[in-house]
Amino acid sequence: MRYSKLSMLNFMALCCILGLFTKKLINPFANIITEALHIPGGISTGFSIMFLVIAVEIVKGKHCGTLMATVQGLLALALGRIGSMGMLMPLGYIVTGVAIDLIYGLQKYIKCSRTERMVFANALAAVMASVTANVLVFHLHGPVLWLYLCVSATSGTMYGFLGSAVAARLYPIFENSNGKREDYHEIA
Repeated sequence: MRYSKLSMLNFMALCCILGLFTKKLINPFANIITEALHIPGGISTGFSIMFLVIAVEIVKGKHCGTLMATVQGLLALALGRIGSMGMLMPLGYIVTGVAIDLIYGLQKYIKCSRTERMVFANALAAVMASVTANVLVFHLHGPVLWLYLCVSATSGTMYGFLGSAVAARLYPIFENSNGKREDYHEIA
């Protein structure tokens, strides 16, 4: 079965929406851990980013991560989920999209498995989201900042492994009947 560009765009939109709403669901559980560590966050963001990384892995479009992160940020702003960054919140999403695209752009030069690629992309994007939040809002310094970044990197890594398992299940759905995958680079 051949999937159209519209199917891929629908999948990308679904991943954006899943990222937004599952972050809201996981936030209360993540707050228990972050309040105990006395840091502002970093756990639920990695879970939200996981859906963007899954979509980038499946679609493989140029600048796909940045496009989806921008849409996700603007959608969150439109829904009133502005959080601590206020009106600058879409900037935090865009930075994560650029980080994801950076890792997927490097795959041309560095060969790595799907799991490695997704773990690196999710971890880097989670850390960049934390750095952006720290620069714009929190202004943490010293050990607290390092703890915040380490928690973000750890949660991003764990969600990267989870995302890789999900992508491994989804990938066969988007294959052609003859086993060759279509190229969707012209989507973004």
